[in-house]
Amino acid sequence: MINRRQILALGGAALAAPRLARAAGGSVLRFVPHASPAVLDPTWNTAYVTRNHAYLVFDTLFGQDAAFRYQPQMLDGFETTDGGLRWTLRLREGQKFHDGTPVLARDCVASIRRWARRDDIGRALMAATDELLAASDRDIVFRLKRPYPLLPMALGKTCLMTAAMMPERLAAGDPDRPIAEMVGSGPFRFKPDEYVANSRLVYEKFADYRPRETGSAEGTAGPKHVALDRVEWVVMPDPSTASAALQSGEVDWWEQPHSDMLPLLRRSRRLRIGTLDPTGYIASLRVNHLQGPTANPAIRRLMLAAISQRDVVMAMAGTEPTLWRERVGFFCPGTELASEAGMSALEAPHDAAALAAAGYRGETLRLLVPGDLPLNQLASTVVADALDRAGFKVDVATMDFGSVLQRRMKQEPIDQGGWSAWLVLNAGTDQLNPGVHATLRGDGSLGNGWCRSPEIEAARDAWFAAPDATAQLDAARRLQEIAYTDVPYIPLGQTAMLTAMRSNFTGMIPGLPVFWGLRPA
Repeated sequence: MINRRQILALGGAALAAPRLARAAGGSVLRFVPHASPAVLDPTWNTAYVTRNHAYLVFDTLFGQDAAFRYQPQMLDGFETTDGGLRWTLRLREGQKFHDGTPVLARDCVASIRRWARRDDIGRALMAATDELLAASDRDIVFRLKRPYPLLPMALGKTCLMTAAMMPERLAAGDPDRPIAEMVGSGPFRFKPDEYVANSRLVYEKFADYRPRETGSAEGTAGPKHVALDRVEWVVMPDPSTASAALQSGEVDWWEQPHSDMLPLLRRSRRLRIGTLDPTGYIASLRVNHLQGPTANPAIRRLMLAAISQRDVVMAMAGTEPTLWRERVGFFCPGTELASEAGMSALEAPHDAAALAAAGYRGETLRLLVPGDLPLNQLASTVVADALDRAGFKVDVATMDFGSVLQRRMKQEPIDQGGWSAWLVLNAGTDQLNPGVHATLRGDGSLGNGWCRSPEIEAARDAWFAAPDATAQLDAARRLQEIAYTDVPYIPLGQTAMLTAMRSNFTGMIPGLPVFWGLRPA
C-alpha cells in the first residue's frame, strides 16, 4: 500500500493561518467549506458545495428528515385525488423572497420547470406529468399521466440538484445560463457585495423568513430557526491552514477536517469532533464510456478488481477501522438495499495476461484529479498507483475542481484533451435506492460518463415497478449484479463524514452542513 504520509507530502508545505478580521457586533459563525463553489446556481451543477450554499439562500417545497422521509416544508400540506393522478401542493402563507416579493405558486412552477430540465429525477417527474400549473397564488397542481408516488422525494431530495424555489423572473430566464442573482426565500440572504470568488461568501439572517410552526428540525425538514446574524464561508484548500485557523478561533467550523489533523484537534478542549452525516461518504471512480480504454467493459472490470477499496478509504480516513468500510457495493452500506450480490468481481485476476485478454494495448488512461479537494486528491493518488501497478499506463492531470467539472463534459479522445476517469465522493444518502442513485444508470447521460446499458435500465425499472419490499430487494440485488458486469462506475469504499466545530457554538443538525439551529453556546 502506498505510504499515506508520502501522499500528504505531495500536497505542498503547510501555510501559516491567515489573520481573519471579525465582523463587529452580532453573532457570526465562520465556516470552512470543503471546496469553493465554482457555480452558485443550484440548478446548474451537482456539486455538494453548491447544494450546501443553496440551502442557506433557497427553500424547498419538501424537506428530508433524519429518517429520509419527505415532509412538507414551504407547504401547508398536499393532497392527492383522481387515483393519484392529481397532486395539489398548498403553499404556507406569508412567505417572501429576499427581494421583498411574495412567494407565489407561479414562482414555484417556474422553479420546478427550470430544475427539472437538468435533474435526473426531475426529468422523470416531468415525463410523468401531463400538466403543471399554478391554480391560485398558493396552489401548485400536477396533473399526471400515471401515478407517481415519488413526487415528494423528487422535490425534497438532498442529493444532486436541489429543487430550489426562486422568483419567476429568475427561474423563467435563459435555461442555458446560470441565474445572475442569488434570490431565494431561505433563512439567509446572500451578500453579493461581499462575495470574493474562490475566497469568501457571506450570508446574513433574513429577517422576514417564516419558519414552519410545527415539527422538529431534522435534516432539511422542520422549523428553520435562525440564531446567527451572519455566516461567513472562508475557503481554505490547505488543511494545515484550516486546522490552525480553527484552533486559534479565527474560524468556528471546519466542514471536513483532514484525518491526519484529527489527533491534534481532539486534544483541544475548545473543539468538538463529531459525525456530520451518519451515512458517510462513498468514494467512486467515474469512467468515460465513450472514449479510450474505459469504453471497454472488460477493461472496466479489471480496473474494478485492481483497486483496493481498503487502500483508498485508509488514505482518506486513516487506519482506525471505525472510520471506514470496504466491500462496498452500489448501495449505501447498512441500508435496506445493500447486499453482497455480484461482489466476486472484486477478486477477479487482473495481471498482465488478463489485461491482454481484455484487449488492453497500452493506451493512456487519463485520470482527472481535483488538486483543491484534499480527500479526493489523496484517494486519486492511491487509484493512480493501483492502476499503474496493475499494468495500465496512467496519466494524472491535476487541476482545480471547477476545471474537472468542465473537463468531464469533453467527449473527445484522450489525445484531444479527453479523459478516462475521475474520483467522486457521494454522501450515502445519494445511494439509498435506484430512485435517488443518479449514477447507477445506463441511459447515456453525462453525469455517468455516457454509460449505455439497457440491462441496468431494465433492472432499475423493475425496482420502480416492484409491488413490495421483498420484490424491491430482489430487483436491487439483480441491479447490482448487472452493475458489476457492465460497471457504470467503480465503487471505492465508504468513510465516516466527520466535522470539527468550536465548542462555543451548539445546535448542529446532523446531515448536511446547515446553519439554522446553530447558536452561540
